[in-house]
Amino acid sequence: MRPTENIPTHARPTIRAALLSLVLRPHELIIQRFNWKSAVCSSLIRGIIFFFANIKSGWQAASGAMLAEWTYRAFTSGFYGAMTQTIGEAEPEWQATIAALVVLPLSSHILEFAVHWFRHTPHLKLSIISSMIFTVISTLFNVYAMRRGKLVVGRNAGTLVDDLKAMPRMIYDFLAVVPLWIARSLKNAY
Repeated sequence: MRPTENIPTHARPTIRAALLSLVLRPHELIIQRFNWKSAVCSSLIRGIIFFFANIKSGWQAASGAMLAEWTYRAFTSGFYGAMTQTIGEAEPEWQATIAALVVLPLSSHILEFAVHWFRHTPHLKLSIISSMIFTVISTLFNVYAMRRGKLVVGRNAGTLVDDLKAMPRMIYDFLAVVPLWIARSLKNAY
């Protein structure tokens, strides 16, 4: 996939078309486009979140929660990454971001809650809330990065190593979006 900034605006789907394509072409856009980069990164980070959220109950409970999250996320995060990639290609960018912030957490955390509820994760509320906060931040970042050709899979996608090398600059640019927008708005207002 090419970064969306290289795709002419008229060739980019609307958010409605992107969501509809996920429903009508799930095999192509979710299964074949399984985002293994998302699966690897998300399962590692979220496993650590669940470990530390449950460490008060001892190493065994924390390790069990971490392993359950690693397993769950290794299977599901690639599908959520594929959905993020498809939704993130839509225009306008702000609508794609809002749609990703609604669709992905709803589908992801309902299932995540069920997995950990059935396995009796001790600090379930703290674990899920921490995971939800991470989802909001990571979804915003992933849409931003994927629109710029990073963390994507498919034709013309870079390697995970190349993506990770680009992360310091990508994170800096991501964190600068709001301050730069405010500065431009203030400059245009005066």
